[in-house]
Amino acid sequence: MIPGVNPRQMKQMMKRMGVSQVDIEATEVIIKTADGALVFTNPQVAKVNMMGQESYQITGTPVEQSLDTKPEINDDDIKTVMDQANVDEEKAKEAIENANGDLAEAILSLQND
Repeated sequence: MIPGVNPRQMKQMMKRMGVSQVDIEATEVIIKTADGALVFTNPQVAKVNMMGQESYQITGTPVEQSLDTKPEINDDDIKTVMDQANVDEEKAKEAIENANGDLAEAILSLQND
């Protein structure tokens, strides 16, 4: 806010200029970038409408996270797919990766081949 201006007067000035602000009760905001993600937990979020143009203002401390898109595949998952689809370890692992970690989809894709 502007120092020396009371919040009520500020709200009235904004209204006269065609600016409205609505607070949003958010628990988490995630902004995905090419390199990763910025995660804001318990942020203060405001939707600002200025002459028909909507924008969002986020206040808080972001935590950077990497975007790991490869599913985590463990030995039990591979063994399950091997047993159910009657294939070797290499094919089972490849099918799980292609199904993004979904075992049922991996088994069905191997059975349909």
